[in-house]
Amino acid sequence: MLALRPTCEHCNKSLPYNSEEAVICTFECTYCTTCASELFKHVCPNCGGNFSKRPIRPTHLLEKYPASTTIVYKPKDVKAHLKKYNL
Repeated sequence: MLALRPTCEHCNKSLPYNSEEAVICTFECTYCTTCASELFKHVCPNCGGNFSKRPIRPTHLLEKYPASTTIVYKPKDVKAHLKKYNL
């Protein structure tokens, strides 16, 4: 079950469960589309994997399977990321 984290790990932008701007990697690192594409060039700064659009959980399932309220806010060194992955 996806956690549906509530914010971007880099800029802390709000990404509610129904956000069209949320992307995740294979480990569920969560970023907004702006950070993922413009800053990190579609490469996860945590694992080096790619990003996919995060699915939207239907509202009728939120009571049984609520979105996470745990904020993971760990801004990254963008220059180091770009260098590490030769971007």
